[in-house]
Amino acid sequence: MSADRALGEAIRAAAMGDAGVKATLGDPVRFFDERPLNAALPCVTFARFESRAADAAEAQALEQIVTLNVWSRQGGRAETLDALAALRAALHDATLTIEGRTLVLIHAVFSDAFRVGDGQTTQGVLRLRAITEEA
Repeated sequence: MSADRALGEAIRAAAMGDAGVKATLGDPVRFFDERPLNAALPCVTFARFESRAADAAEAQALEQIVTLNVWSRQGGRAETLDALAALRAALHDATLTIEGRTLVLIHAVFSDAFRVGDGQTTQGVLRLRAITEEA
């Protein structure tokens, strides 16, 4: 399994097991790779995975940036901001088990919330930065 996929699965597992995330994004948490056309909102999706070498000593380290999108319609900006806050609380400095990797750190480094072009949907963005090493 790729390092990015393994990190994504660990992020999803942590979010889906968190009570605060469940309170804002449903139980079970509506967390998708891509937003289904008729998905109940609010929900969260993976938006982007970036990785680059961050080797230190002999460890095969990667700096990985994962961007999550939150989608809301009826609850608008408040619901989006609450979901972003819950995800940040669940994932910032989290202890994640990542297949084939050892987590050095994970931090929430950026968030944003805005209306999209349809005038009804609010999108939130949460960017996470992780450093992982080969296990």
